[in-house]
Amino acid sequence: MQTGREAVDAMLRHLPADHIPIHDSPWGDTVRKWAKQGMPTDANGNPVSAVEHFGFDLVGCGGWFDWLPKRGVHEVLEETDEWRIVRNGAGAALKWWKHKSGTPEHIDFLMTDRDVWERDYRPLVAEIDPSRFGDAAAVAKNLETWRAKGRWAHFGTQFIWENMRGSMGDYTMYTALLTDPEWIHDFNRVYTDLYIAGFRHLFENAGLPDGVWLYEDLGYRDRLFCSPKVLDEVIFPYYREMVDFFHSYDLPVVLHSCGYQAAALPLIVDAGFDGLNPMEVKAGNDIFAFAESYGDRIAFVGGLDARILESGNRDVIRAGVTGFIRGMKARGARFVYGSDHSLSTNIDYDDFQYSLEVYRSEYTL
Repeated sequence: MQTGREAVDAMLRHLPADHIPIHDSPWGDTVRKWAKQGMPTDANGNPVSAVEHFGFDLVGCGGWFDWLPKRGVHEVLEETDEWRIVRNGAGAALKWWKHKSGTPEHIDFLMTDRDVWERDYRPLVAEIDPSRFGDAAAVAKNLETWRAKGRWAHFGTQFIWENMRGSMGDYTMYTALLTDPEWIHDFNRVYTDLYIAGFRHLFENAGLPDGVWLYEDLGYRDRLFCSPKVLDEVIFPYYREMVDFFHSYDLPVVLHSCGYQAAALPLIVDAGFDGLNPMEVKAGNDIFAFAESYGDRIAFVGGLDARILESGNRDVIRAGVTGFIRGMKARGARFVYGSDHSLSTNIDYDDFQYSLEVYRSEYTL
């Protein structure tokens, strides 16, 4: 039988695979809960690696660059026992939980127009500094370690969409998309050049991964954050450029986008992405419809409604997992089994273990 690495690579390259590989992402809070429910821990009492314990086939090994224009800025504006508000090097003040997982609340942003960008931030990003790109020796060691264990080892990073939201905030960003698209183009041009330089540096000094993930959340419930037309004009040209760059190294590229994705799928496919993750059902995505319309052009990573795992009902879990896998097989889809978002604290350890038993009874091709 193929290793997980070989099966994932085959799925993404339109090659024969002999089984369905697996990938998922439990929250940190979730694995801590599971450790109290029987998940093994190490000598220090910390949960063991979820990748190894559950047999996941994909693992990230590097690629998260220091993208913030002003480096080392971490100004605490306000703090309580539960959270802190921090101003970062892009001028964004974000509210973070201190003791639990969660995305930050947007509080305040200094990058409110193009003049601020050009005066205070652009020069810092346009200057390529290799120290932004991390410890290449450590990344090389990660690649070697996980490949020896048969995992598909990838680099991953957020890109222009998430960088804009984290720099300008939603109001300024969405306004500028319509009223000052040339500013958006300039922002994207500068960051695309930075990321190409960064990945070229990693490839030359750490080695080539098995592929690359770009993390860009383009939608919410039943809607994209902006129209496909706007995405096509000011965002996807840079996605295409990055995909072409990675393909020049023969690396498959997966796009991670939470929320609704259906209206962006033609753009995603045309941009050349090899895989899509995670197809969140409760956000309005229909993974079977995606497979029927685009399964000959793109592979799918995830797509199982996580609420099935959260149900706590073994009959529901068995029916949901088998229905998902058999439905994807029936449509000839190339896919990696996994949830449609991530594994929340609403899932118990034994129930997740049971779902894996069901998966393994169905995973051969």
